[in-house]
Amino acid sequence: MDTATDRKLFLGARLKRLRRDLSLTQTAMAADLGVSPSYLNHIERNQRPVSAQLLLRLAETYDVDLRTLNQGGEADEARLAEALSDPLFKGLSVPRHELLQLIEEAPGAADALLRLYRAFDDQRARARAAADTGEGLLEASPADWVREYVQARGNHFPELDQMGEALADALAADAPAHGDGFEPAARQRLAAKHDLGVRTLPAEVMVEWTRRFDLHRRRLLLSETLGPSSRAFALAYQLALAEHGPALNAMAEAANAPDAQSRSLLKVALTNTLAASILMPYAAFQRAAEATGYDLARLQARFGVSYEQAAHRLTTLSRPSARGVPFFLMRVDQAGNISKRYAAGAFPFSRFGGACPRWRLHSAFRTPGRIVTQIIETPDGNRWFTFARTVERQGHDGYGEAHDLAVGLGCELRHAHRLAYARGLDLEQPQATPIGPACRLCHRHPCAERAAAPIDRPLAVDDWSKSVSPYPFAAAN
Repeated sequence: MDTATDRKLFLGARLKRLRRDLSLTQTAMAADLGVSPSYLNHIERNQRPVSAQLLLRLAETYDVDLRTLNQGGEADEARLAEALSDPLFKGLSVPRHELLQLIEEAPGAADALLRLYRAFDDQRARARAAADTGEGLLEASPADWVREYVQARGNHFPELDQMGEALADALAADAPAHGDGFEPAARQRLAAKHDLGVRTLPAEVMVEWTRRFDLHRRRLLLSETLGPSSRAFALAYQLALAEHGPALNAMAEAANAPDAQSRSLLKVALTNTLAASILMPYAAFQRAAEATGYDLARLQARFGVSYEQAAHRLTTLSRPSARGVPFFLMRVDQAGNISKRYAAGAFPFSRFGGACPRWRLHSAFRTPGRIVTQIIETPDGNRWFTFARTVERQGHDGYGEAHDLAVGLGCELRHAHRLAYARGLDLEQPQATPIGPACRLCHRHPCAERAAAPIDRPLAVDDWSKSVSPYPFAAAN
């Protein structure tokens, strides 16, 4: 039955979250929208529906993509459901309507619950890792802290995107006078505005460094081992520091890092983000990504960046008025060590230990430089479209091999129709590969590729039978 009541939109929690993200009081937002504070209060409490006129005013006033306001809380629901499926909550059945009620009526409490669970899960995973290695409880490293901080922000820093777009526009305006392309304009701006020179030196002179700034001679020194895209990124990084150093310092200080190392590492991460925003300005990059079906080869060519740089940038496209596909990214070496994990949305893999060997990210090393695609299904029943390929490490120490890293990208299957890599695949009834987190955290059985039993389940070995899994384990009590 299609009645007027059925068509009413009650978006109280999402409107409240938007107001909180904008750091506005109800009175301030009401004034911006031309309504009374009491009316806005009723809307946020779902006592009044949101009218079409108010939605249009929201879009115009705050540059909001109305599609994001009208979307349900699937991501929040999925994260909460995943947390509550932990054996810790065994016997506690929380129905879906209660999850949705928590998300809609108390989004702050939902966020607090997730944050508390993540903190507990981190400590538990470190304890398991310590049990594996025989070492004491592992403390969070500066890299762990920075990764969690960046992820808590959804890997999206709108202020840095705005700085990057403005600087990219300034460089583009200067380009005709100093030669086509980013590098001539960047070198000229560094020289003219900041009195900084740039020199490329032999690897024997640079030794271990790929980039160094000589403060006394005011020169940026680059290793000859850097390719064009890495050299451009090094210039963008130096330009970011020269133009916005105080702002980057202030952002790092405001994060309240636990120690000086974490604060310094965060500043590097923020500067890298700004450098990427200069090379790949948000609006232009997001439009190009949508127009090309997120074809990384075309994005590389258009913006003069590497595959990994473009892939990493795809995980940051969360501007409310121009969202991209919410990707996650993982980078591994041939030993399975994970050196990057970022996500614009949900992330299906364990933050500790390696990813599942069934994921083709690991088999990408067999076909260097080629894209391999796969649809995977995680233990919670969610399905993801993923693609991976090998990349070369920036700089070499004489012992490494080319294509010794693999970068995997993925998104929820419902977004796959927007990707060039998914064309021709049956996305309605896909062939999905079941995978799990790290083996010691995975309860999927049987699995011929299992490398260890789950840490919370006893082995179930007898003389009379043999499983396809080398580590069969007992079911939960």
